[in-house]
Amino acid sequence: MYNLLALAIMKQPENLESHGRHIILDYVGYIAPQKDDGQWILEIMRDVIANSTAEEVHSHVTQFDGSNSPLGFAAVVVLDESHFSAHCYSELGWLAIDCFTCGSADTESIVKEFTDILQEKIPTLRTTQEKTVERFLHD
Repeated sequence: MYNLLALAIMKQPENLESHGRHIILDYVGYIAPQKDDGQWILEIMRDVIANSTAEEVHSHVTQFDGSNSPLGFAAVVVLDESHFSAHCYSELGWLAIDCFTCGSADTESIVKEFTDILQEKIPTLRTTQEKTVERFLHD
């Protein structure tokens, strides 16, 4: 059975233009380089956004202590152009990010800079999935 996203992609007319791009990535081998790793990741995300043409509106991180959710964090940088988020299961070494921008912001550059920084700091980190979806399709 097809999921809804796959069906939507299959029904996309070829002649439509997009006004946005959404990139999702999954990583394994994430090893927290410090105790408060959610804040550390959020700062990297904010620095990457500051180096881009995207504009930060708000940012937030919640660190999970394992009492209700597995150890890890959720972090988000809300953008004028949409968002950049990260979710991590620290004990399992899993990290997922997604970056959605519209207009002229360069989603690929944001994701590449973020990944390059993380791979330099965490040599065990490996990308297991990367997908791009064109968004705000229009005539």
